[in-house]
Amino acid sequence: MPLRIIICCCLIAGLVGCTTVPPAQTAQTAQTSRPVNSYLRQGDDEFQKKNYEEAIAQWKRVKESGTVSPDISAMADLRIADAQFESQKYLEASASYESFRKFHPNNMKAPYAMFRLALCYYNQMTGIDTDQTPVNNAVAMFENFLKQYPQSDYTADARVKLAECVDRQAQHEIYIGRYYYRTGKYGSSVKRLEECIARYPQAVSLDSAFVYLEKAYLKNGEKDKAREAYNRLLFRFPTSKLLKEAAENLDKKSGLLPW
Repeated sequence: MPLRIIICCCLIAGLVGCTTVPPAQTAQTAQTSRPVNSYLRQGDDEFQKKNYEEAIAQWKRVKESGTVSPDISAMADLRIADAQFESQKYLEASASYESFRKFHPNNMKAPYAMFRLALCYYNQMTGIDTDQTPVNNAVAMFENFLKQYPQSDYTADARVKLAECVDRQAQHEIYIGRYYYRTGKYGSSVKRLEECIARYPQAVSLDSAFVYLEKAYLKNGEKDKAREAYNRLLFRFPTSKLLKEAAENLDKKSGLLPW
């Protein structure tokens, strides 16, 4: 057989061999996508049944497949965080939401992830006589959320919860001020309560701060400042149920009229 014919045959065979690769790759990709979609659906089903651990396991399989698109990967990340949140594993959920924000900052669900991160801290809040770290973290996160996403669907709820958290901070300071008052440390009580009033001027619980401030001033022998505390209470909270008690404190305990 002439040499040129042999060479042509080899070239044709090589071209045919090359054309067979893409179909094989396409089939492999389709085969891989099927279990990924299956994991997603199974995870969704388990989540609806409140089987959160199994849902997380299915969504982790999506991540572990290593062949998913960035959008699918982000979806799995967020669903894992939601399952942790719904199972009240707020420490794990907060880490997952934070990770989502770090690796998918431009995702359309970024505002949702940040709001849920704030809720993780919010849902860990306990009494006013306990560690206030979750409260402080919630305040910081809600404030940052409102700065970054002032027009979000979650903005109204964030504002309400932020106000609640700030009031909780004020209640904690009032609790300490009352403790100082009960233990006879009237100067320390005055200092703490005045700082609370200055720091949280919009807190709805401040009327009790003014009442204990009045009491502490009276115990400290500072009658003029006690009367001033009453007047400040009257100005800020004219409908407070504590006004009667504050007026009686001036009248009975000091012989002063509240006006």
